[in-house]
Amino acid sequence: MNVDQITTALLNIYNEPLEEGEKRRIVFWTDVDEEFKDDFETVQIDGVKVIHLHKNNQFYTKHLLEEEDPTSSYLIYTNLDLESEKNWLYDTAMYSKTFYADKLSLIMKDLSMDQALRPIVQQYFNFFNRKENMQRLKAFEIKVYTKETIELAMMNILCKQRSLDFETVLRAVLMDTLDDEDNRYLQAFDKYFDVHTFWDYTRRLYDYQREETSLQTLFMHLAVTAFSQSIDNTYLTNVQQFIADQNKTNAYVFIDHWMHHSIDQSIFQEYIMETEKEIQLKNLLSDVPVDAFKDAGIFPYIDRAVILYVSNSIMNQQEDYDNYLDLIELRRTKHFYEKYQYIYEALFYTVKMYAFYKRFAYGIPQQTDIEMYNAYIDDYYVMDTYYRKFYVAFDAEGNSELLLKIKPLVENLYTNWFMGELSANWSGAIAREVTDNWTLPGVQNQQDFYQSFVAPHMEKNERAFVVISDALRYEVGKELQERLDSEIMGTSDMDTMLSVVPSVTKFGMAALLPHRKLEVDEKGNVLANGMSTSGIDGRKKVLASYSNESIAIHFDAILKMNKAERRETFKGKKLIYIYHDTIDATGDNADKEMETFDAAEQAMDQLSDVVRIIRNDLSGTHIYITADHGFLYERDKLTASDFMHKTELEPFETSRRYILSHEKKEVSGQLTIDTTSILDNENQLYAYVPNATIRYRIQGGGANFVHGGASLQEVIVPLLSVKNKRAGQKGAKDIQKVDIQLTSTTRNVTNSIFSLAFFQTEKVADKFNPRTVVTYMADGNGAVLSNEERIIGDLTSENPKEREFNIQFVLKNMTYDKNKTYYLVIKDMETDVITEKIPFTINLGIVSDFDF
Repeated sequence: MNVDQITTALLNIYNEPLEEGEKRRIVFWTDVDEEFKDDFETVQIDGVKVIHLHKNNQFYTKHLLEEEDPTSSYLIYTNLDLESEKNWLYDTAMYSKTFYADKLSLIMKDLSMDQALRPIVQQYFNFFNRKENMQRLKAFEIKVYTKETIELAMMNILCKQRSLDFETVLRAVLMDTLDDEDNRYLQAFDKYFDVHTFWDYTRRLYDYQREETSLQTLFMHLAVTAFSQSIDNTYLTNVQQFIADQNKTNAYVFIDHWMHHSIDQSIFQEYIMETEKEIQLKNLLSDVPVDAFKDAGIFPYIDRAVILYVSNSIMNQQEDYDNYLDLIELRRTKHFYEKYQYIYEALFYTVKMYAFYKRFAYGIPQQTDIEMYNAYIDDYYVMDTYYRKFYVAFDAEGNSELLLKIKPLVENLYTNWFMGELSANWSGAIAREVTDNWTLPGVQNQQDFYQSFVAPHMEKNERAFVVISDALRYEVGKELQERLDSEIMGTSDMDTMLSVVPSVTKFGMAALLPHRKLEVDEKGNVLANGMSTSGIDGRKKVLASYSNESIAIHFDAILKMNKAERRETFKGKKLIYIYHDTIDATGDNADKEMETFDAAEQAMDQLSDVVRIIRNDLSGTHIYITADHGFLYERDKLTASDFMHKTELEPFETSRRYILSHEKKEVSGQLTIDTTSILDNENQLYAYVPNATIRYRIQGGGANFVHGGASLQEVIVPLLSVKNKRAGQKGAKDIQKVDIQLTSTTRNVTNSIFSLAFFQTEKVADKFNPRTVVTYMADGNGAVLSNEERIIGDLTSENPKEREFNIQFVLKNMTYDKNKTYYLVIKDMETDVITEKIPFTINLGIVSDFDF
């Protein structure tokens, strides 16, 4: 401001009406830096006297104003601190007007900042002289300014952050680039702040002390220090120069927050991978036992090391399978698990297969047909699931050299051992007991499905939905049941049926339709009550012959409809057959058969959708999900020993897994099954199927995915009975997540590193779904004060002791008020809803880094 501007501003003040009780106006012109010391006397305002107040005339001025001239208006120019009670005119200044003409004073007045902080504002005048900086500073709404709050606010503003925490500054600076010369925020500090102050904060808060500072070594210091919290430091002598002596917890919390940030973590991952190369972490840990670093989560190499340990242990036939599963379970909560998720999953199912093999180290026992049937549906089927899940993960990972080395072990276990012994024993059992009458005691025959399950609903005038998924084998149906149990309010029961033989679509689909008799005409067509059962149109006619309120429809057609169209389509229909063929359509295509297991995953998603549509759009109550047959599938290329030449029979029909013939012979290596118990067999057809999993040698591709024979995987079909229930109905159970609760009784933290116990209150089963939470310590304003730990609550154990979690927390190294309340926060990661907020006190006494 120049003198004319000052005069005008002062004139406006003096022209303001006097307040009640005022007889004159006294204005103190405060000019701390005496910018206008030579100009103040040139200011002339009519009726206003001008005097200069300095440290030597305070008493005189007070006497003048109060005794000698109590009526005249005055302009008092001064550079004194008028807010100091040592000032003789303190009282007078309190009821008078104060005027500032210098920029610095105007800034401080605008911010309501104490004059004692003037040197700081003066030091950073370039910062405060920018309008946008002032606006952002005001937005912080700082009640009481201190040197630290000013510095933190300035750094956050220059880094385009909205916090008063140095952590946000540090992350912004590091994320920009680790090249000091190109870092725009360091350049901004140099121009508007003081870059040395930034480095001073890194020293005080993170113990980063180097003669030559750099962002590269700062990040390495933070990362290695954080890593040192999870491993005995005797293993880290080669990187000791990067480990802080003090404030280790701050580095740990800083890295933890950054690596878990939903947006910023990508840059962290880039930096951390470069850092692990720079410090040669692989060599550093080469002789370190995996148990020494299994809890660490900072570097991605830790996961690679764990994966290599499990893989090598398996390949070296070390049978510590429970330990391997525990290791994989432990890594699930770590940051880089998702990067290696499919490798971990493939290893998980490999270990599961080996654990199964260990249980039957003396071989799969030879039993009667019904004993083997029941053993499969109760236990053996899991090997098919493990094998399938291995390849789902294997395919998702892509070209993994490690999994390519594991693959032969999986194939040997599944194809050579499991399928070899299981199918040989089963073939022997049925050869002895069921070839003349294709039935098993106590097992539902597929051809009796309608009469046993659907007809009773028709008799009661109830609607029944039958969903038939082509090639939905039993083990996939079991997984589907588990999924539905976690998704629907109703109930589901799993039963099985013995499929017809040959176990192919045209026989299985016909068997599931209502009929009095099944037969095969001279062209090989399967007839129900003399009517063709081929395709949707043929099946519609068969259903219509039993009910004029029937419909047969493909899943895809339902999916394309909206809710109104679905209701109109199924209006008045009681007998409803829905056909689905994702698995069979994929497996039977020679070009796509390698996608069979992915198709199984897709099929389960689609069948879940079907159930939801029936429940929500069609108000369906009684739902049956079943299949026409199962399948065999092995990933490895088949060898000559997997095939056999067709026998010298007069074939009626031939496929890879069966021959139909009117002749009856005993043929070596094959089962001869009389179809009389299945078909109205006037033509006297016999089904010939190879023992075990052998295929007939015929031209064409597509030999890995087959069905038609009599293996357990082909002839045991699931029958999933789903009964929909509405809220409030008897037996209806709400779908809910399991709870994760704190069980530690202490509510007082006395160490900066401490552990708390948590408990998954229910096992995951039926209507209790998994819940994943993140838990951390926070202050009353929600600011996170500790690392954030994930708890995956998906445990299925009945034993409560096996559903406990012990979680370690690390607090920032800062001052905590023992009289304040802090909170342990438990937050659902799917919904972002805080499920619990438990009050704690924090009383650390002398803050220490030696809490291990």
